[in-house]
Amino acid sequence: MMSMRSEKDNKRDVRREKPKKEFEELLLEVRRVTRVTTGGRRLSFRATILVGNKKGKIGLGISKGNDVASAVQKASHEAYKNLFEVPLTKNDTVPYPIALKYKACVVKLLPASEGTGLKAGSSIRSVLELAGYSNILSKMVGSNNKLNNALATIRALSAYKHADYFSSLKVAKVEEESSTKEEKSEPTVESAPKATASKKGEVAEAGEAPAKKAAIKKAPAKKAAPKKTEKKED
Repeated sequence: MMSMRSEKDNKRDVRREKPKKEFEELLLEVRRVTRVTTGGRRLSFRATILVGNKKGKIGLGISKGNDVASAVQKASHEAYKNLFEVPLTKNDTVPYPIALKYKACVVKLLPASEGTGLKAGSSIRSVLELAGYSNILSKMVGSNNKLNNALATIRALSAYKHADYFSSLKVAKVEEESSTKEEKSEPTVESAPKATASKKGEVAEAGEAPAKKAAIKKAPAKKAAPKKTEKKED
């Protein structure tokens, strides 16, 4: 009997356990906004949600609704649609420093060595945590707006180039250098027919010169005929 009960209890526990989600959701901000129309003011709610798996994927969604629940639900759908991959190194940091400006916000991200930790604040910290960074330095200048800072961080992460881009650049440079070396190594040899043709041209020009001189010579002047004398009649 004890064994039967234990099996049933185990089955119930398995049913109660919910599968863990791959992505974590974070409600960044909820605000009440108004829209002024001719009929008056219309109240609505705007929700901002971050979604990430802490393994190099992050997404941000913004949406509005008549109540908080509908706004949050719409924003989560938008965040899943906007998922993209970010570059993660072995030390869980960014590959190189970058700075990006969005409206009045300026966000700077700097790589850090292992053990440094996550040096960030406000919404920048929540974005970097969900993306999977654990060693990074950041700086926020210009504005304390959570939404704008989060958008600036998202845009800075999406501006990073993939490693394949740099490898393709290196391959292209190596190919260019090899082609230039081959061009320099090939000796420049003048073709023989061109030289003979030039000599023939010189001979032809030399032959034409005396003919022109002969044409210039004037013909000898003819002697004037003697005038006839008329005899006078007596």
